[in-house]
Amino acid sequence: MSGVVFLFPGQGSQYAGMGRELADSFPVARRVFEEADRALGFSISQLCFSGPDEALKLTENTQPAILTVSVAAYHVLEQNGVRPDYVAGHSLGEYSALVAAGALKFADAVRLVRKRGQYMQEAVPRGEGAMAAILGMRPGQVAEICRKATDGKVMPANLNSPEQTVISGDAAAVKSAVENASAAGAKRAVMLPVSAPFHSELMRPAQERLKEDLGATELSSLRIPLVTNVDAGTITSAAEAREALIRQVTLPVRWEESIRELIEQGATTFVEVGPGRVLSGLLRQIDRSVHSLNVEDMKSLQVALDRLVQIRGQEAEAGAS
Repeated sequence: MSGVVFLFPGQGSQYAGMGRELADSFPVARRVFEEADRALGFSISQLCFSGPDEALKLTENTQPAILTVSVAAYHVLEQNGVRPDYVAGHSLGEYSALVAAGALKFADAVRLVRKRGQYMQEAVPRGEGAMAAILGMRPGQVAEICRKATDGKVMPANLNSPEQTVISGDAAAVKSAVENASAAGAKRAVMLPVSAPFHSELMRPAQERLKEDLGATELSSLRIPLVTNVDAGTITSAAEAREALIRQVTLPVRWEESIRELIEQGATTFVEVGPGRVLSGLLRQIDRSVHSLNVEDMKSLQVALDRLVQIRGQEAEAGAS
């Protein structure tokens, strides 16, 4: 099958119980959780399977937990003969994508994202930064509202779809931008329950600390091309991957552009690999003509495998006619 993309979710997709069915049903998935527990020195698997939610919501736990579930789901798909032509990941998900592409060892990735979460949390004192989602307003309008809010203290952080942009920065500036967006006709403008202003200039201290860790981490050439968050362009080299991970800490996630780039490259089937269906929802807002699947538990796995067989058959018929 041509044009299959694996998409890996980021923060906000977590929930207690994630990954448990796959770990119970597939030794290859269970081994991923065991490796994560060893690499981190505590039971991230227990946190994924049982919570509590309060602990799972802590950024330093959320990031390795989502990555572990995503990589476990990836190996289950691989074992079932499904391999992608491209990979992409939303923010944290870019680490999962690089593991899938063979560029980053899983144990290194899980330790890196644990530190990434800690650094992001520590970069800005609690309460001083914030994020908000602006719905039903074009990205250009949102950028203009950010410009007017207060001199560069708030910026678009996730350019998710034509209908959804997340903004990030100084708490007062974000609040002002939310009020202005509502007044300007946004369908919804809501503050998000996050603990730090991700993908903004306020993350500069976290970026500097993570840069050192990434410099000391071995990365290999990618076996599968990846479309990066920061440039929405395809990369295959270790140097490009490292640079993209460093830059994404303070720069926006250009998700809509990334998806459009993948479609331009010939992608027709997108599989969200990991917890939740956030990326599947965004995909529907970007382009409804492509196939959208997800794999997070036994039911979604079976649906995805059955649907992929159907899509293969349709493609074979189309090719023969």
